[in-house]
Amino acid sequence: MKRTVCACAGLALGLVAAGAFAAPKHPAAKGPPACSALTFRALPAGAGDGEQQAGYYRSRYGSLALHADVKQGQPVDYFVLADGKRLAAAPSAMPDWAASCAEQKKLPKPAAAGSSACTGQRFRVVLAHDSNTRLALLYGFDGSAWHYCSAGSY
Repeated sequence: MKRTVCACAGLALGLVAAGAFAAPKHPAAKGPPACSALTFRALPAGAGDGEQQAGYYRSRYGSLALHADVKQGQPVDYFVLADGKRLAAAPSAMPDWAASCAEQKKLPKPAAAGSSACTGQRFRVVLAHDSNTRLALLYGFDGSAWHYCSAGSY
């Protein structure tokens, strides 16, 4: 009887030790999420003229920054930088997976961006990925509703 109890205890300890030495899967090995969103505040009034950084986000997959062009102390246009560079041009037709990602985040479906500047009190950057394309969609909140500003690949 003692032998059986000792054998079971030894087997249980052996399984615990083997589990401790097993290589844990690193979360970065999975890759970035297919759909996510970041929210940024607007620049305060009275900022210096030129290009100013309104917000910054860094993760193990890269960095994103929201910048604004400021004239006479007022931000006149917001845009996104990925890893220190402006976003590349987005595809001419917005992919369905990017539009559905924006809808998952309760934002309007991206439409053709006009030539108007991106302004607002808050900003949201939707990050949408498929197997080989990464898009960032910029939205501005004007006090009553979110509006689509621009998109780009990074």
